[in-house]
Amino acid sequence: HSSTAGGDTPTETRRRHDARSSRMTAQSTIAAESRVPGVPLVHLEAVRKEYAVRGAAPFVAVDDVTLDVHTGETLAIVGESGSGKTTLTRLLLGLLEPTSGQVTINGVDLAGCGRRQLLGIKREMQVVFQDPYSSMNPRMRVSDIIGEPLVTHLSEYRGRSGGRARVTRVSELLEAVGLEAGAADRFPHEFSGGQRQRISIARALALKPRLLIADEAVSALDVSIQSQVLALLAELKAELGLTMMFITHDLRVAAEISNSVVVMRKGQIVERGAPGQLFSAPQHDYTRQLLSAMPGLDYFEHKLAA
Repeated sequence: HSSTAGGDTPTETRRRHDARSSRMTAQSTIAAESRVPGVPLVHLEAVRKEYAVRGAAPFVAVDDVTLDVHTGETLAIVGESGSGKTTLTRLLLGLLEPTSGQVTINGVDLAGCGRRQLLGIKREMQVVFQDPYSSMNPRMRVSDIIGEPLVTHLSEYRGRSGGRARVTRVSELLEAVGLEAGAADRFPHEFSGGQRQRISIARALALKPRLLIADEAVSALDVSIQSQVLALLAELKAELGLTMMFITHDLRVAAEISNSVVVMRKGQIVERGAPGQLFSAPQHDYTRQLLSAMPGLDYFEHKLAA
């Protein structure tokens, strides 16, 4: 095993930093070239999502949300279970259609996209899920798990002729997330939770996305491994020019990873601000309630102030 607890060994750390100086440099170039100047990467305008309820008024999961996410930003969406943050994510990914309102990616309205155009947009948005094990086929080797999106979307990685390029790309991605290339030949159950989440991140990066969405991506990990995965995501964001959205119930995680935090309650955005602002001077009662329930608040206030 490359690590026994999901963290980095000194060898892995050296390997990752050595490799990053020469690998995947085209990704940030691609992201820069595909920007529309002056247009946010993600724009939601008065988005509402209702679910029909038999014999009762519709349930409103997302209620009149307007939100911009700009290229290079890391936005955290924070809220308790039922706040609407997961539904908002599915609307953004085009997995749900809004009851009303508009979702645009890089200036393109998802509702007006044809199938081919929508597939291309979705390819630029990738997700890291809460439970990496349940998002992997336990019968597939890691090489196939990471390589699957390459084969599905890009013809140059298919068949015998694409085999060598696929192996090279999978090795690059494993090194990028701090795992040995030899991990490609193993199965998901052979890894710790932290290592499996690194594999999920590698898979999400395979198609060189512009937007990476982490949906409770560290909530199932212990605190020490959480910090390592958050640090990895921050490094990858800086090196690859990613825009990130971090969906979480944990303000502590939001403060550690993001430069802007949105607080949701009952389908609405009740507050948005920089982490330091929300911690030191929250404006909404609900934000104050979340902060009062957070362990180690004094430490994080001091850390953000520094």
